[in-house]
Parts: sequence; C-alpha cells; structure tokens
Amino acid sequence: MVKFNPEKLFVQYRHDITIMEPIIPRRYTLTHSDETGDLFLVIGNEYAWDKVNTKMRDEVLGEWISNGECIYFYVYLYIDQGEYNQNTSAKRNEIFRRELPLALTAIRYGDRLLFEKYPNLDNAPIIVNFISTYPQFARQENWGTFSNFSM
Repeated sequence: MVKFNPEKLFVQYRHDITIMEPIIPRRYTLTHSDETGDLFLVIGNEYAWDKVNTKMRDEVLGEWISNGECIYFYVYLYIDQGEYNQNTSAKRNEIFRRELPLALTAIRYGDRLLFEKYPNLDNAPIIVNFISTYPQFARQENWGTFSNFSM
C-alpha cells in the first residue's frame, strides 16, 4: 500500500451536499489514476457513476446509514459479477484489501470538516461489502472505525 499523500487527493461536492451537511444522504465515490497516483473523491447525495471506469470497476463507494439508534459507514467494493474467472477475482479481492486502508484514510481526510463538526462519526463502525459471485469473496466485514484511519 502506498502512503496517503493529501496533495494527491482532489475533492468535489455535488447535489446540494456541503462541507458540513447533510450526513444522510451522503455518498462517496473514490476513484484514482494509475498513471499519476491521484485520488478523486466525489461527495454527493448519489454516487458519481460518471466517474466510474466501467471496464475496471476499481472504485470505492461509501455511504452513511442509520438504523435509528446508530450510524454506520457502509463501503461497497465490486470484485465481480461473474465476468472474471476465480483467479482474477482473487487478485481483485487481494488488491482491494491491500488498498482499502488508503481509501478509507482518503475519505476521512477528504471530508475532515464533517468529522470535525460531528466527532462521533470517527467511532461509527465501517461495514465493508465485498460484492462477488464467488462465495469465498462475497463477504461483509467490520473494518473498525474511522479513528483507525485518520492521519
């Protein structure tokens, strides 16, 4: 995993989402450039599907969800939907797992003013959904809290 460099992160807000509100709905689309190492974070009330590379599907999607009592941060990682063989899906799973700490750090840093306004968000559980047709990769895991991923 590459160390997070704030100078390589570019943040854009969309659709009536501001630096401070709302928390729900608030969705994150994190993409990157393999050539430059730049990270692009779009924060909006919808995912930025126009920024997603439909051939690679290597984006990180996230959103705040509340069950009425607790708030959670859900992450969605697209491993496959049957278009890759098992070896390719295993490699994609490995890459997502290796790079996810960097992605979570980038999301936390990119939306740091929201976290400063609502410090309880640092303690919200991060639930990661690995989306795959292969049962060994299709998982939901608790990845701790953002307090583990702040700079």
